[in-house]
Amino acid sequence: MAELTGGGTTAHHSYPCEQCGASVEFAAGTGTLTCPYCGHAQQVAAAGGEVREHDFAALAAMRRPAAPATHDYRCGTCGAMTTSDHLSQKCGFCGSPMVAEVEGLGLVQPEAVLPFAVDRPTMQGALQNWVRSRWFAPSALKKVVSAEQAHGVYLPHWTFDAQTRSHYTGQRGEHYWVTETYTTTDSEGRSQTQTRQVQKTRWYPARGTVARAFDDVLVAGTRRVMPEHLAKLSPWPLEQAATYQPDYLAGYETLRYDVEPEAGLDVAKGKMAPVIENDCERDIGGDVQQVHHVDTSYSEVTYKLLLLPVWIATYLYGGKPFQVLVNARTAEVVGERPWSAWKITFAVLAALVVIAAIVWAVVAAQDGGSATVVYSGLSLLGDPGSRESVRLYAGPGV
Repeated sequence: MAELTGGGTTAHHSYPCEQCGASVEFAAGTGTLTCPYCGHAQQVAAAGGEVREHDFAALAAMRRPAAPATHDYRCGTCGAMTTSDHLSQKCGFCGSPMVAEVEGLGLVQPEAVLPFAVDRPTMQGALQNWVRSRWFAPSALKKVVSAEQAHGVYLPHWTFDAQTRSHYTGQRGEHYWVTETYTTTDSEGRSQTQTRQVQKTRWYPARGTVARAFDDVLVAGTRRVMPEHLAKLSPWPLEQAATYQPDYLAGYETLRYDVEPEAGLDVAKGKMAPVIENDCERDIGGDVQQVHHVDTSYSEVTYKLLLLPVWIATYLYGGKPFQVLVNARTAEVVGERPWSAWKITFAVLAALVVIAAIVWAVVAAQDGGSATVVYSGLSLLGDPGSRESVRLYAGPGV
């Protein structure tokens, strides 16, 4: 069982092993807390209840105290003090997992968590496949596969539900065809009159109302990870999310949200907008549509804070950090990659050699004798700045 500790610091959970006294951690994909020393497994305590949506209007009307920038952990195993802005992490001295009690931090409490399902070996295999598929990547990219380079992190996300009603104005275009007469000149300079069918469009004013219900519009709650990378990790199996239970966080880092729910709702509305515009276009009908203005009202807006699991690997190349993410539910890999200039150069030179060899062979075959191709000013095997030459000879009949 987890123990709740405090004593002048932020209250947090610690996880002593019931069998040997060491610390247990959540084992990805198992639903258990496992001791890395004796192997003893403890079942994650049932949180009870269902994942709920919360009324956004009530949250907006609430006076929320400002959360402290950081908080202090006192490790229940070694007693060391750690100052952090994470909701969970390992003790920097003994490695014991610590999970903060969110209620005392003045933050919106997580409602749900999607527990880690991809363990470290599976994550490494996914990274290896990703690295192999990166053409012209430097050899340093292989370092991202090492176990020490990746760490498991829960990233905060907001989800929003809403009923929308949108009034629009625009135009409906309907195509029709007309016959046009035009004149051409033939090869002998004579004029000829011909006809052709030309498509035209008649435009009619359009207005109307569309309605749509949105469910679980996902918005990243952190700015610490590149949003374009997080977006590529979708889709997430959100229907498999479990009611928040601190045990799931044991042994992993968990970031606090730095995107407030009000800002998150604005982002969610931006994601809803193109869907609503498509609804307007379908409602307009015709062959083509133009939407000039959309006025949307939102009702029954609800939210929840959800923690999503990601393996994050970071490495340096050329003095610049590169980040690779692995979806810890689906093993999807996305991230940045550098390009190896010398590998690209070598590939270009090799391609030029192949092309030259083909040309040489074709010329030799046509001449029925010998052909010589000279590459002046470039040494393929020596110093690129030298004036060596490479001569290829084709004998008769080649």
